Amino acid sequence: MSSALPYLRLVSFLLPLVVTMVVAGMMPQFLAGGIARGLRPTQTLAAYALAWGMADFLASPMSQVRQLALVLVSSRRQALQVLRFVLSCGMLLAAILGLLALSSAGRYIVEDLHETSADLGRVVRLALLLLIPYPLLEALQSWMSGLLMRVRRTEVVSVGMLVGIGASLLTVFVAVPTPLVRELPIALPLLATYAGQLANMIVLVVGISRYVHPRLDGSLGKGVGVDLSFRYLAKFFWPLALTMAIQGLSRPVINLFISRGLQGEQALAALAVVYSLAHLPYTWLNELRSLPAVFVEYGRAGLRRIRRFSGACGILSFLLMVVAFWVPTVRDLLLLDLLAVPAAVAARCHVPLVLFSFFPPAVSVRGYLQGVALRQRRTSALAPSAPARIGAILAVLLLVPGTWWSGTTRGVAALLCGFVLEAFVIWYFVYLRRPIVLSRQKGEA
Repeated sequence: MSSALPYLRLVSFLLPLVVTMVVAGMMPQFLAGGIARGLRPTQTLAAYALAWGMADFLASPMSQVRQLALVLVSSRRQALQVLRFVLSCGMLLAAILGLLALSSAGRYIVEDLHETSADLGRVVRLALLLLIPYPLLEALQSWMSGLLMRVRRTEVVSVGMLVGIGASLLTVFVAVPTPLVRELPIALPLLATYAGQLANMIVLVVGISRYVHPRLDGSLGKGVGVDLSFRYLAKFFWPLALTMAIQGLSRPVINLFISRGLQGEQALAALAVVYSLAHLPYTWLNELRSLPAVFVEYGRAGLRRIRRFSGACGILSFLLMVVAFWVPTVRDLLLLDLLAVPAAVAARCHVPLVLFSFFPPAVSVRGYLQGVALRQRRTSALAPSAPARIGAILAVLLLVPGTWWSGTTRGVAALLCGFVLEAFVIWYFVYLRRPIVLSRQKGEA
């Protein structure tokens, strides 16, 4: 294609996702605020941090189902085959989550390994039990959103997320004064989570029936030239799943080390607040990975524009975090006034929030290079980044003495080192070690 890729097309594709992800990133803040206003706020924040960390780790590979639908599906038969694969994986992960909630191994992981109290352990296991359907719901939503993104209907994905957020917010306001939440505070984030998930799915189903279903007879564009067997899907999917599993594992690993340190429950509560607040300005950068595959018709010139666009997005996110987290007045407004975080917990959040402002450059580089690998269907090039990330995190947690930094600061510093090394390893294997066959793709320009 001779015409250049307009930056406006990149903005129009990404903007609906960015807006909704930023708004979605505010949900944990509202949940944390609702929890902070209830009974036993520190225990509930710590329990939710542990339970959600484990559930998110198990469900994290399912977020990459979106890439299966986005890159590989071009017909009804392929869409159904991917759906069968997705359902199988989702049910397996849900079963594993159930074992964590009900088995003695789960009790050991929650109470003994994390050295939590028996009361906190019971709350965590109850939350895990109620989160069993979450991996399957996450898989279905990712499959549907990937199909919608393939037809460049990101506004439908955006509307679904916004409706889900609205349902979650409404649930928070309605549920906070109820006897159930007063008696069982952990029910608040769980009710809000499922209300949002179900509302989002309703919108996605409507979008699929209107925009994707009529085009599944062959107008979705060129697909892969092979049969999408389970073996092929597993070969394409496992590096993505491994990468996301390691990303999901990062938080439970950090929680494990932090909970065993001094004032572990306070540190876990602060870490939950920091995660929810700091993810808001940069999480949307992960959507950059979709751009190279969506705009493949613009060739190598389009890739260059996407690369420059990704760099600009990373700089913008960094500047936003500098304003939000480096300026004490703004930071205290967010922590103390907006979220109503206790002063003792808020004091632990200051340095970790500053460290989080250095995440956007690494995330923007990682997102662009992951998109290049997806476009070239070289997902195996992403696999080495996963052990590199967890290795860097473990190195910091094991080698940096706990007396140097507070538990929350040490956890965020370890995560930052993991992000930086992960981005470097992806750059090395995707760019420097790209196969010779890619030189023949210059003809697509």
